[in-house]
Amino acid sequence: MSKSGYMNEDLFLKWLQHFQKHRSSGKCLLILGGHSSHHSLQCLEFCLHNEIELLCLPSYTTYVLQPLDRVVSDFLSFCSGVPQSKPGEVTQAVKDAIDAGYRHFDCAFAYGNEKEVGEALKVKLEEGVVKREDLFITSKLWNSFHRPDLVIPVLKKTLENLQLEYLDLYLVHWPMAFKEEGENMPRDAAGNIIFSEVDYVDTWKAMEEAVKQGLTRSIGISNFNSEQITRLLKTATIKPVTNQVECHPYLNQKKLIEFCRSKDIVVTGYSPLGSPDSPFLKPGDPLLLDDPKLKSLAKKYNKSPAQVVLRYSVQRGVVTIPKSVTKHRIQENLDIFDFELSKDDLAYLDSFDCNGRVCTVGHSTSHKYFPFNIEF
Repeated sequence: MSKSGYMNEDLFLKWLQHFQKHRSSGKCLLILGGHSSHHSLQCLEFCLHNEIELLCLPSYTTYVLQPLDRVVSDFLSFCSGVPQSKPGEVTQAVKDAIDAGYRHFDCAFAYGNEKEVGEALKVKLEEGVVKREDLFITSKLWNSFHRPDLVIPVLKKTLENLQLEYLDLYLVHWPMAFKEEGENMPRDAAGNIIFSEVDYVDTWKAMEEAVKQGLTRSIGISNFNSEQITRLLKTATIKPVTNQVECHPYLNQKKLIEFCRSKDIVVTGYSPLGSPDSPFLKPGDPLLLDDPKLKSLAKKYNKSPAQVVLRYSVQRGVVTIPKSVTKHRIQENLDIFDFELSKDDLAYLDSFDCNGRVCTVGHSTSHKYFPFNIEF
């Protein structure tokens, strides 16, 4: 379980009691931000008596309640991804999502819509619908800003766009660096992406500096493989709190998830619906939401295929970030907490895996830090 935001002490204790009632047997690991106000004696005693081990991180981060034998998830691991759409659509979508109850928003400099997101956040904050401490805002460092001296300035630009004083989480979007101080997707005369030699290990040092300066409360990575994570951890003074990767039944990332958990790194799953509108899809590629097996399973639960897939991700303990600009779908994506998939159906959905990666980023396969050249 990963919490997108913050709870008061009473609500947090109630959540612990709810979790204890429904969780599987075995020890659990509860990870708390080091500045959390929930380290009360009552909460600590509850954890002690119910085999819930505590790990307090040195900076603000998400909560993670992770059984060591089987992941049990709850509603707090859900998030709204901010889609790449028309500016007006994005602003309204974020407003609708806040009104529906979303509090965790996944953004990125490369999406080109942070200003529109910022306008929506400003409106809802001024209306008093939410407070800043209720929100969990993520953004990402784009590939053409990996050079250490560029990290802080572009993060400050993101904060300006979002009209915020700090982020809750800042991610390195990809391990690959592109040519700096130009286009986001710099290309040569032949149309090939121009790479940079900047090492993500050096980039990470600047990310750590962003935490020290109070520009972000926690930092993480995205699209990193196991070898890259291992290499990064050897020199990191602040461990990445999450690795955001594509994750859905066609690409369930089981081995990478297990690896990340062994390093106390939370997995965030993007494209949980299989990205049916992805530009990387080719004609004839199978679409997850059209899979007859999935449709049949959805009928069993009287839910939509999308809701079943999202429930699958949440029950696996993956922080789930669906994206939509349609109001009714934003609400539908949230209506997944009134049912639970059986163990057999979770295993059945696991069997859909076919290494069906949608976000293949074929333009960067020759980069020395391209992450998809190994199994996980």
